[in-house]
Amino acid sequence: SSLKNKYAQERIAPLVSKMDENSAMDEEVIKSLFEQGLMGIEIDPEYGGTGSTFFSSILVIEELAKVDPSVAVLCDIQNTLINTLFANLGTPVQKEKYLSRLSTDMVGSFCLSEAESGSDAFSLKTRAEKHKDYYIINGSKMWISNAEHAGVFLVMANVDPSNGYRGITCFIVDRDTEGLEICKKENKLGLRASSTCPLNFDNVKVPEKNILGQVGHGYKYAIGMLNEGRIGIASQMLGLAQGCFDHTIPYTRQRVQFGKRIFDFQGLQHQIAHVATQIEAARLLTYNAARLKEAGKPFIKEACMAKYFAAEVATLTTSKCIEWMGGVGFTKDYPIEKFYRDCKIGTIYEGTTNIQLSTLAKFIDKEYDH
Repeated sequence: SSLKNKYAQERIAPLVSKMDENSAMDEEVIKSLFEQGLMGIEIDPEYGGTGSTFFSSILVIEELAKVDPSVAVLCDIQNTLINTLFANLGTPVQKEKYLSRLSTDMVGSFCLSEAESGSDAFSLKTRAEKHKDYYIINGSKMWISNAEHAGVFLVMANVDPSNGYRGITCFIVDRDTEGLEICKKENKLGLRASSTCPLNFDNVKVPEKNILGQVGHGYKYAIGMLNEGRIGIASQMLGLAQGCFDHTIPYTRQRVQFGKRIFDFQGLQHQIAHVATQIEAARLLTYNAARLKEAGKPFIKEACMAKYFAAEVATLTTSKCIEWMGGVGFTKDYPIEKFYRDCKIGTIYEGTTNIQLSTLAKFIDKEYDH
């Protein structure tokens, strides 16, 4: 962890505010993530990966988020969604072709959401029509993270709308495929260095051999990945909260008012102690969900709790930190306001807070079913 922290401090920290301002990820940062082995954490060494564990991925995401949540999300999607889908579902040929690139120099992107299909993820309209040994994809996607830098897209499209969500299939679409258009990136409140773009598919021809997994099983894969991905988002929000807190507390220990450190006022001490406890609770929820997932135990309820709670804690922490910093917390001279902007997406993406709560209620309802 200290090694990752050193890397993040040296290679990423100096670029953070410029990347936020320009709303662009520095290519050097992406390159260095690959050099450090942080884009193929769980990929088998035979494909050039690090061969490490899911828990390691979670710790890496947390460390990166302490410095820049935008960099953390790039790493998070690559490791918890893209690489895992290829590793679990890929044919030997697909693995050889893509995992070896994903671990060394190629960013991947996950395409599920659409303009009218967000929380209701399976009402998607993107269609894939079967021809001889290929499919033709038409439709559009929204809010696609990493789209600007991705070399490969995993696209959820329906091959049989009459069968409802059971027609949803996962397609591997290379960036340079004709008819795939990556549109102008969104101008966002936070996570500005992370590109989020709409995508258009205009008669995109994809060979049948580019189906990932089985036809009609895309919805299962998406649910499975997002369950794991939620632990990734939880660790991102946890790191964000911790990073913000770590920047703020030293200031409260130096800033003197009324002849003493503002840290010495009991009103502030109680707030700080409360927030520190919330962060620790989020950490334990997140690590426990990761531990269960790694042990092959049921973890979905715990992942939902961790994601929901960590996002709420990040919201509380960053808001409080701005107050504790006073006027300077409201300026761009300090990283606090950026953490405050970056955390807001946590209650929205990979399942909104309300979706997490509804899912949790279902689990609780079942538990009392005797």
